[in-house]
Formats: sequence, C-alpha cells, structure tokens
Amino acid sequence: MRWPKSFPPLTEEQTAISDDFMKFWHQVLPRRYGVVERFNHGFAVAAAPSFPGCRTLEIGAGLGEHLAYEQLAGQDYHCVEIRETMVQDIKAKFPDVTAIVGDCQQRLPYPEARFDRILAIHVLEHLPDLPAAMKEVHRLLDPGGLFCAVIPCDPGVLYEIARKISAERIFKKRYNQPYEWFIRREHINSPEEILWVLSQQFSVERKQFFPFRVPVSPLNLCLGLLAKKRAV
Repeated sequence: MRWPKSFPPLTEEQTAISDDFMKFWHQVLPRRYGVVERFNHGFAVAAAPSFPGCRTLEIGAGLGEHLAYEQLAGQDYHCVEIRETMVQDIKAKFPDVTAIVGDCQQRLPYPEARFDRILAIHVLEHLPDLPAAMKEVHRLLDPGGLFCAVIPCDPGVLYEIARKISAERIFKKRYNQPYEWFIRREHINSPEEILWVLSQQFSVERKQFFPFRVPVSPLNLCLGLLAKKRAV
C-alpha cells in the first residue's frame, strides 16, 4: 500500500460534474435512502455520544447532514469540509456551529488534543493521503477521546448491487456520462486498507456492520468503527 495515491487529471467538465454530483448526492441520500442514513449517523451518536461541554470535530462534514442527529446544545461543535459551497450551507443552516474550509489531510488550525470526539462519516474511503489524515486526527484528539468513523463496504457484492440501482443510475441519468471515472477517484481506500492505517495509531474498540451485522464486508453496505487514541 502506498500513499498518497495519485490519479490522472480531470478535464474541466469532469471537475464541474464531480463537484456538482457530490453536493447533489448529499441532498438525495437522506431523502431516498433514509434507512442507510439512519445507520450512518445513528452509529456515531450511539457509539460516541456527546456530553455537556463536549468538544466535537466532524471532518468531511458535507452539507451538515449529521448535525440533525446531534444534541448541539452544550457542545462546542466544529465542522471541516473541503468544498467552500458546502461550508456556506452548513453556516446558513446551523449558525451556532463553527464550520471552516479545510483539508483533514493537512494540518488544521487547532491545537493538539483539542477535541473529545472526532467523527468521519463516509470520508476515509475518499482520502488519497489517508495516513496523513489519521495522523492529524490523532494529534487533535484528546488522550481520552473517541474517534468514530463510518465507511462503505466497497468493494463488495452487496455494495456493488446497491450502487448500480442508486448512485450510478442517478449519475448516468443526470450527466449522460459513464460512472466509472468518477467512482474510481472517490472510493479509493478499501475497508481493509482503512483498518490497517487506523490500527497504526488507534485501538479499534467496536465494529458494527450494516444491514446484516454478519462480520463480512461483501455481505454488507456499511461498517461503523469506534476507536481510541493510542500513544505512539
């Protein structure tokens, strides 16, 4: 395994399509596939619950979908998202949340051990420099804090079937473009790779598969992970 992973450059049209679809998919997913979203966000809330005075960081926050599942009162909640248009949406919908443009694969503007909880919901599979992101999460997490992530079981038989009738079908209809060039640049880290990188600096305390909870990735859609910071 080598990081950072590299890709051929996108055309101007492909870049515009990629940015548009990421935002569009964040809008479609909660409306059409709510059962999956309830696991995505419900796992983080149940596995790493907030508490009064809690300091939370969510990386790759998208349009702020997870915020609807959180008890924000009494929390110091921060969102980091790489796309500025999405950050503006978060700020408009959740003015009490601190939302910034940033790349979790680089140093973020926070001191060491700043957060009690760090969340990454369908983010880790997208990161070309996953080890750098995990190093930054480790730096920012309090020694007693929790890191909670949800990732897709991709590649996997069930995930591939679900994608064919959901995101891929929508993408092709919306853009009249093949889907392969897009997804090959998005889901670039497998569950096995993510778990290996995570194990270098964290102790995985809990795994929960969805929908069947059989501990085999190809037979599920998503995997929730709860980890604790380990001294390195």
